[in-house]
Formats: sequence, structure tokens, C-alpha cells
Amino acid sequence: MKQNFTVRQGALDGVEAFLSVARHRSFRKAAADLGVTPSAISQTVRVLEERVGAALFVRTTRSVGLTEAGERFLSHAKPAFEQLVAASEAARGLGQRPTGLLRLSVPRAIVPIILEPLLASFCEAYPEIEVEIATSKELIDLAAEGFDAGIRLGQFVDADMVAVPLTPPFRLVVVGSPAYFARRSRPRHTDDLRQHACLRWRQSSGALALWSFNDHGHAIEIAVSGPLIASDFPTMLGAAKQGMGLAQLPEVMAAEGLKTGKLVHVLEAYAPMVPGVFLYYPGRRQMTPKLRAFIDHVKSHTPGRGKTRAQDDAMRAGARKKR
Repeated sequence: MKQNFTVRQGALDGVEAFLSVARHRSFRKAAADLGVTPSAISQTVRVLEERVGAALFVRTTRSVGLTEAGERFLSHAKPAFEQLVAASEAARGLGQRPTGLLRLSVPRAIVPIILEPLLASFCEAYPEIEVEIATSKELIDLAAEGFDAGIRLGQFVDADMVAVPLTPPFRLVVVGSPAYFARRSRPRHTDDLRQHACLRWRQSSGALALWSFNDHGHAIEIAVSGPLIASDFPTMLGAAKQGMGLAQLPEVMAAEGLKTGKLVHVLEAYAPMVPGVFLYYPGRRQMTPKLRAFIDHVKSHTPGRGKTRAQDDAMRAGARKKR
């Protein structure tokens, strides 16, 4: 026979009234304590006794005492009720001020670019918040895995998520090292990539990512080949610096290598624009103070904050492309 684990409606009704009467040894004082009439307290306790199946109080015109059943009920009900009150206060605290554990699902490549520069200042500003960062390339179910939010490139954020821009849109650039180009001529057109060693990225779906380009306003994708397949951008970046081949990367990741001369930019005229990096979470109604504090802090410490028209257009294009 299937058991019924449903909590009975009204199972806790009358417990607070009982505890107040037991504490004051008076229906009148308990009523004043709870802000109700003595008759209401009396009726509530009577219903509780009927539900329990035993008298809990001995009533006289001069005093109120506990029966043996009442003493036994009190010994169990008082600590349990106090724990319920404490649980409510703890939950209320999480709902009213920035506190608790903030869990974020983030690609490894994003950590040094966006999170490292602001984590110390955020933790200093909000000492009651603990930040846990789980690095993964997988697009996980935030709610099922217990995460408050995730951070991803805009084209990988589902359309039903609330998305907050953390960076402006940026380009995908093709780069290689000077050592590589000492052995190979630089590509002038996307068709030239067939003669080059290209470092490829395997997506979380298992598919090899195509290289995307903007050819005079037309979006094109090209299947490339080469000696290395990686599951994250930092590995591809490192391999490109070592001269293993060409890599297509977010410009923000390649910026330092381009500035120091460790990388060379090619096919610049074909570089496509992508939406940028977004923080996302399931719904506005689930916004907690700790998450709101983090979003506000990131915005105030990230250049180019604020959603632009270009980001709106890029996000919509990315969502259509995924569908």
C-alpha cells in the first residue's frame, strides 16, 4: 500500500497558542502576548486538544496547569517550534540582505578576464557572502545543480534566461605566433585557411566548432583542420603562442598576446562581432540580495557596462542561430 507523505493541513495550528499558555500559565496573558482575545486562545487550544486526542491543560478558575500529556507535548513541541522560528529567521535574513553562499558556474577562460580583477573587492565589500566558482565548459541546469547564476558568452545563453551584460560585444579574431608565420605565409582570405594548421575547439555538445566570419556583411562558417583539438579557449591560446597553429579566439583573450607581440592578428577584415559575456539566471522573481549585490558590483567595476543596441541585436541573432 502506498504511504501518504503529505503534511496534514493545519498540523501546526495551535502550537504557538499552546506554548504561550504553557509559558504564562494563563489564557488571558497568552492572548495579550499574541494580540488576540482570550476566547480565541481557548478555542484554538481546544481544537489542538481534539486533534491530539488528549487534554493538555488542567483549568480552574484560579490557575492553569499542564496535564501529563501536556508536559510530554511541551517537551517535544517547544524545541521543535523554536527551531522552526530560527529557520524562518535564517531564511528571512537571506531574503533581505546580501549574505550566504553565492554559487557561480563559469568557463575557465572567463575567470582571469572578468572575475579575478573584482573578486577581492567584492568579498571585502560583502563579508557575509561566500563565493564559490565552479569552472566548467558544460551548459548546466542552474536550478538542478544548485547554482545562483552562470557566466557565458552571449550566444550560448538560452533565450528564456535573464541575461545581464558584463562586457560590450567583441570580435572573434584569428591569431598566430611570429614563429608560426616564419614558416607559413599569412592568410589573406578565409579560403587560405585550408593550407594552414588550425587549432579547433570542441563544444560541450561534443561537436567541433566551425570558425565564424563576416564576409562583407554575410555570416559564413568554415570547417578547419589542424593538429590540436581543445575543450577550452586558454588551451588554444597557449598552443597558438607556442606556434602550433592558428586559433580563433575572443579578442579580449588575445589582447595581451597581441600587445606584447607574442601573437599576430590575421584576417582582420573578416572578424565577426559576438554579443560579449553575460551573467544569466533563471528569472527576475528569483533574484536574491546576494546575486543582486554581485551583479551591481560587477557592473560598477567593468568598463563598458550597460546594455547597448549592438548587444541586443547580437543576443537576438545568437538565440536565432541556436534554434
